[in-house]
Amino acid sequence: MKRMVSGIKPTGELTLGNYLGAIQNFVRFQDDYELFLFVADLHALTTPQNKTVLRKRIKDVVAMYLACGLNPNKVTLFVQSEIPAHSQMSYLFESHSYVGELSRMTQYKDKIAKNTNDSMHVSLFTYPVLMAADILLYDADFVPVGDDQKQHVELTRTIAERFNHRHGDFFVVPEPIIPPLGARIMDLQEPTKKMSKSDISDKGFILLMDDLARTKNKIKSAVTDSDTVVRYDVKNKPGIANLLTIYALLSDSSIEALERKYASQSYQAFKSDLADVVEQTLAPIQAKYKEIITSPLVDQVLDEGLAKASDIAYKKVRKANQLLGLGRKR
Repeated sequence: MKRMVSGIKPTGELTLGNYLGAIQNFVRFQDDYELFLFVADLHALTTPQNKTVLRKRIKDVVAMYLACGLNPNKVTLFVQSEIPAHSQMSYLFESHSYVGELSRMTQYKDKIAKNTNDSMHVSLFTYPVLMAADILLYDADFVPVGDDQKQHVELTRTIAERFNHRHGDFFVVPEPIIPPLGARIMDLQEPTKKMSKSDISDKGFILLMDDLARTKNKIKSAVTDSDTVVRYDVKNKPGIANLLTIYALLSDSSIEALERKYASQSYQAFKSDLADVVEQTLAPIQAKYKEIITSPLVDQVLDEGLAKASDIAYKKVRKANQLLGLGRKR
């Protein structure tokens, strides 16, 4: 069975965008791949964190994953920082990466352009290397990502190929998997930018644990356009295109079928129906999450995941050290 690896930062509550762009796909993938999912708490340290909040969110993420349908008997769930091999391998990869490569990372360039002082952490510059370690430690064949993360997977591939060229065939060179629909769910108020929980206004995103009545209102008040036709046109009708994407993914319908269904109906009717679909999706997830977060299940799952993942990661970094001539020969 092919192996797949992915992680998520515990830096905020999960959104509908996280669910549609990642979690929903993980639930589907778990039957066909050996799936390793980790909470990327080390990546969270690129910006200052409150330690109490961070620890709570680590468990919240896992509880939500389980509530959304991930089966701990099929998926290996673990916390990144609990496995030292991630940090160790990251340093080894820093010796196989170039400053120029990291400087060209789009997300880094965007953030450095917005920063007006010298307080930016070095980890913001080097975190793509840690991301490569996260993936290559487990010999991942595939990495599910949004289109905004594809560049980081390309760097991971470059590092793996460079290491293999210098030291022999050792790392699996992974392929990115980008979903054909939903790779980037957009903001409900500004549909030309990605839905993000870091926005100042909360009207543009839907949290998985949002009050359901408020969630419906957010859908109904989503920005559309002055036209009256429900049609998928990202360039000219980004708001409607985004809502159609959400509707299609939640209802397991095609965009074309939804266009036909609402061909003669108003935006109001379309958004009202979508609001109902969102509520029907989130209600059981929220109920299950509340049940899981107060139980010992999260710690049990993470303990089991730690045992399995740490064994694989330790052996991989130990062999990498040997290939590099580090330590004493035993």
